[in-house]
Formats: sequence, C-alpha cells, structure tokens
Amino acid sequence: MTEFLQQLLNGISLGAIYALIALGYTMVYGVLRFINFAHSDVFMLGAYAGWIGVERLHFPGGTVVGGMAALLFAMTLCAVLGVVIEKLAYRPLRNRSTLTVLITAIGVSLLIQNLAQNQKLGFGPNPRAFPELFPSKQIHLGQLTLSTNQLVVLGVTLGLLGLLYWIVHRTRTGTAMRALSFNATAASLVGINNDRIISFTFALGSALAGAGGVLYAMNYPSIDPLMGTLPGLKAFVAAVLGGIGNLPGAALGGLLIGLVETFVSGTRLSTFRDAIAFSILIGILMFRPAGLLGTLKVEKV
Repeated sequence: MTEFLQQLLNGISLGAIYALIALGYTMVYGVLRFINFAHSDVFMLGAYAGWIGVERLHFPGGTVVGGMAALLFAMTLCAVLGVVIEKLAYRPLRNRSTLTVLITAIGVSLLIQNLAQNQKLGFGPNPRAFPELFPSKQIHLGQLTLSTNQLVVLGVTLGLLGLLYWIVHRTRTGTAMRALSFNATAASLVGINNDRIISFTFALGSALAGAGGVLYAMNYPSIDPLMGTLPGLKAFVAAVLGGIGNLPGAALGGLLIGLVETFVSGTRLSTFRDAIAFSILIGILMFRPAGLLGTLKVEKV
C-alpha cells in the first residue's frame, strides 16, 4: 500500500505537467481545428527561459520570489512566442487545407529545435543542468516521501487551471473564445475580432506550456533542445484521451497518462512505458475517437 500511494503521488505530479501541455493543444484545436505540433518546442523553450532567468538574469534561485519570477518570465516569454508563431506561420494559412497547416506546424517545430541546437543562435546541443528555483527538501509522511518541488507543481497547476477556468467562463474574452470555437463566421458577424481572440488563445496556451516546461525541469533537472518531443507527444495523447477540444478532458487525460506512466515504471514493463502511452492513443482512436469527455459530432460534407 505504501508503494502504491507513493506511485500515486508521483503520477499525479507528472500528470499535472502533462495536463498543462495538453491544455495548449486542446485550446488551439478548439478554436482552429488543427494540432499545433510546435507546442512541444514552446514547452522546451519555457524550460530554457527558467534557466535563463536564474543563470543569466540572476533571479535568486532557491527562493520563493526567485522561483516565481523565473516561472512568470518563462510564461511571458512563451506567450509572446506563441503569438509570433501564430501571426507569422499560421495566420497566412488560415484558409488553406488542414494538411497544409499541419505540415507547417511540423516545419515550425523542426525550425525551433534546430535553432535551439545551434551553438551561435541557440543553446547548443549539449544538456544543461537546471538550477534550483524553489527551496527544495523532502517531506516524510510516515513511509511516504514528498518533495517540495512536487508540491510546487501541484500548487501551480491548480492555480493555473483555476485561472484558466475563470478566463474561459467568467470573462468577455473567454466568451468570445467559446463563440469562436462554436462558429467562427457567426462570431465575426456579432463583432468579435477573430484575429485578436486567436492570438490570445495561442498566448494563453503557450504560457501554460512554458509553465509546464519549468515545472518539468524542476523535477527532471536536465534540459536540452529535444526535451520537448516526448512529453509533447504524451500530452497530445492526453488531449486525445480526454477529448480533443475539451478543456476538462485535457486535464483528465494528462492526469491519467501521468498515472499510467508512473505505475508502469514500477513494474517489469518499465521499458515499455512509452509504448504503452501510445498504445492508449491507438486504443482510444479505435474504440472512442471522441475521447473520454468528448462527444461525437455529425458534420455535413
């Protein structure tokens, strides 16, 4: 039972990070109906932004103030990057086919990865040690061990989820986002600036990815330009599992993928944990393509 509870705590912590990344995927899909595969690289840049905050801008690492400053810096930088990507890469292709936009998204992802690996233009190909952001220590609850970093992950994730819920359901911008996702033409006819709302959606999703990158690097303190690929794919699986385009579904899917991965890691099947995650994707597409919380929609063609 002790081992089960320990794995449960670890899985919830990992799943919270996947949920933050998955929310970015599902928000963009809900508004534009395409998958932004460059989102995983925004996650990677969020981790590097946290590293820059401490190592280059000299935020006081190991303190609550320094950790929050690095986190906000990463979220702001990624939000700006998300808007730039949307305006330069996706907006000109908005009326093109979904396949065209998908190929562009993959191209943007590869461009970011290669720029980040360049020694002169980016960070170089070698891994870097991620600095301590928040005060770190182990908390023992009987035979269970919980790190303060895991508490930070849970606290920040819950706070961001609450803020996202408030934005989407309690603000005029959130109402416009929901209207745009339902019918873009009707939204524009009632005075909604679709371009502004889409840019805001990218900014919000990218900020969540940046926060996820910092939180992930806190718990796995080694960063490199390719670090976003696998977590990004697993977050995509989480978004599909919960129901792509459904915000609560993305959060639920991230939590479930984190739990599955953690529990599998503690068994003899640990070497297959990544394969199992993608097997879940295949299974959900075969038997419930709308996801756990999604609903099938009939479209006229």
